Amino acid sequence: MSAPAAPRRAPLPPPAATRRPGPLARLMRWGADVLEEVGRGGYFVYDIIRALRETDTWGRETLRQMYSIGVGSVPFILVVAAFLGGVTAFQTFYQLFAGVQYSVVGLISRQSIVLELGPLLTALTLTGRVGARMTAEIGTMRVTEQIDALETLAYDPIAYLAVPRVLAALVMVPALTMIANAAALTSAWIILVTATPVTTADYEAGLRLAFTPFQIVYSLIKAVSYGAAIATVCSYHGYITEAGAEGVGRSTATAVVITSITILVLDGLIAAMFATLIQA
Repeated sequence: MSAPAAPRRAPLPPPAATRRPGPLARLMRWGADVLEEVGRGGYFVYDIIRALRETDTWGRETLRQMYSIGVGSVPFILVVAAFLGGVTAFQTFYQLFAGVQYSVVGLISRQSIVLELGPLLTALTLTGRVGARMTAEIGTMRVTEQIDALETLAYDPIAYLAVPRVLAALVMVPALTMIANAAALTSAWIILVTATPVTTADYEAGLRLAFTPFQIVYSLIKAVSYGAAIATVCSYHGYITEAGAEGVGRSTATAVVITSITILVLDGLIAAMFATLIQA
């Protein structure tokens, strides 16, 4: 008689080190990483506030950053705003139906540009031009150990690198937003007068229609918050850059993406907070 077959053994589970985590474990790990990053960013903001007392460190550098962020960005902002105003007015005119007064074009153009498109597009374009440069500059200083050298010389790197950029952005982004609003409204007027039946009197009447001073304040509130987001987020990601030149590129791309998302979130929050105050 043949011997009975040996019972089959169940396969051993893979070692814990090679076992793939489940969806819940991956979600919890991702949440922990996000909270850790938020905490590190909070400490960075606290360090910026603490470093404000070191005026001798950030005073002169702030003026240089104001020139770099503001004056250097004016031509670029003017081009973007000119196309923004022209396209907005042109599209608004061709959405009108019969019987609507032409002054409505000026009203809609003003509301669209001043309340939304002007500050938002100015901030997003500055994120690509100014924010990416901030991250790359600080990140390069980190990987080449220049930040360590500042600490060796008893300089606070936050006061020298982050504070001037934040203060400059808080001043210059609102100024650039006002320039963009004016340029976009001027461009809209030129396009309407030259390419449509809308007259200067119609456009001016629309600009005056249902205008309240808080609409300008609302645009400045958005611009200040966007400027703070650009300078803080981009400086932070440059400051924590690792792994050489590849790390600088990775930090720059991450900073631009996160700053853009932050600006869009702030846009929604500010609109919800002040919705009743901007009613005409």
